[in-house]
Amino acid sequence: MIHVGLIGEFRAEIKSHQAIPQALELASKELGCTFKYEWLPTPLLEHDTERWLSTYQALWFVPGTPYASLDGAIHAIQYTREHSLPTLGTCGGCQHMIIEYARNVLGMAEADHAESNPDAELKLIMPLVCSRSNLETDCLLTPGSRVATIYGANEVTERYGTCNYGPNVQFWPALEQGGMLVSGKDREGDARIIELGSHPFFVGTLFQPELSASKKIAHPLIKALLQAAN
Repeated sequence: MIHVGLIGEFRAEIKSHQAIPQALELASKELGCTFKYEWLPTPLLEHDTERWLSTYQALWFVPGTPYASLDGAIHAIQYTREHSLPTLGTCGGCQHMIIEYARNVLGMAEADHAESNPDAELKLIMPLVCSRSNLETDCLLTPGSRVATIYGANEVTERYGTCNYGPNVQFWPALEQGGMLVSGKDREGDARIIELGSHPFFVGTLFQPELSASKKIAHPLIKALLQAAN
């Protein structure tokens, strides 16, 4: 039994929140494994993070930002990164994985999210000039990366839900030099997927693979998360 923690505040009106359990079910059936999941609101994780997370085999940082507690999300991401816990972040979850890495690995203590802190001095996540909401776009994968191996391809088409924020491109050189691999880009060259090669499974996507559940498709990245946790 794989115990999956869903980090974020459940909201029934968010399509991806309804889709995530279905996506996990499709993946688990294809893999022949069992799982259970629990939602973990971010304020819970501001303190005693290890006590709350130590019983989970995988974590998923879900869409639906701003989180109730940015600090709670950052503490949880730091825990999973440092304890090699299989981790997937989609949409806003991926954005917060980038912020955590910038703050705690690269020393960018002021790195922040423009949605939750519009007056931040160092906005690592910025409003998009063009929203990607409810679109399907191509993603070009880095040959030899973990995600390219998982997909078994160098190009895929993926779907976005409501996507109004993305990484500030001026900081990508520092992130990549600091060990965060951009393993998927769109045709304009903007980052779409990040991963850490030194971690068993630490993958963030700005698209929403869970939306594949509406087509009854077991998504490769979600299967890979469960495989890493099993």
